[in-house]
Amino acid sequence: MMLLLSLLWGGSFLFVGIAVGDVPVISIVAFRVLLAALVLHLALRVMGKDFPLTRESLVAFIGMGILNSALPFCLIVFGQTRINSGLASIINAMTPIFTMILAHLFTRDEKIGGLKAIGVLLGFAGVIILFSGRDLVGNAAVVGQIACMLAALSYGFSNIFGRRFSRLKMDPIVMATGQMTASAAIMVPLSLIVDAPFARALPGWPSILALTALALASTAGAYVLFFRILSRAGATNASLVTLLIPCSAILFGSVVLGEALGIREIGGFLTIALGLLVIDGRLIRFFLQRG
Repeated sequence: MMLLLSLLWGGSFLFVGIAVGDVPVISIVAFRVLLAALVLHLALRVMGKDFPLTRESLVAFIGMGILNSALPFCLIVFGQTRINSGLASIINAMTPIFTMILAHLFTRDEKIGGLKAIGVLLGFAGVIILFSGRDLVGNAAVVGQIACMLAALSYGFSNIFGRRFSRLKMDPIVMATGQMTASAAIMVPLSLIVDAPFARALPGWPSILALTALALASTAGAYVLFFRILSRAGATNASLVTLLIPCSAILFGSVVLGEALGIREIGGFLTIALGLLVIDGRLIRFFLQRG
């Protein structure tokens, strides 16, 4: 199931890469979250689950809708107007590292130390490798990388924000539905105002199919699968999908879009991946036990 999830989330970078040349950034995100919200509401009805509308739940939905959907989705799509899908997915792998740093700063019980500190340093070393050798002023690729980095930071903030509402004991799929609904309530009007989609020509069929797959498979379907993995295998195992997503995205980008990564991008990815493995700790413990 984790492999399937990595294919679905890795595929999101491919679908954006197909649509981004034909559809405005905000419209891509608006379509993605609106269709995903409709499908998730249908799933709730089929599963017989209630959709709460208390004050606390609305605050949670709106906060997560902004930090975990609307803002990072826009930043990633914008970033992919300037960099390829594989590089965008590599930068996105920094999300767990940003989450750890924010947890260290804003929580009392999750401090960085030992192997985790080494993992964080390795993660940022990978980022330095990705940015190395580039003109940092007026470089479109650098702007795209920074946008994707800010998206990963937004995901990190959403993880910290979401913990405030753990006491609500809300079913994860209900939270996902509320998050997508709140995000759609923000992005659809914004798209109508900024992009004026009805005044534009219809995008081509490849873009329409890519957007549909982005919403149904890489958003609604991926969320349902993620929460199933979370309930069966736990958060630690589920988090390992972060390592697999760039592999899927790079494969799709290479085969379908003809993208290629240079030595810098590969080196940066391997360094970030090593940092995540060090943070996870299980591989190191395995070798220590074998020794």
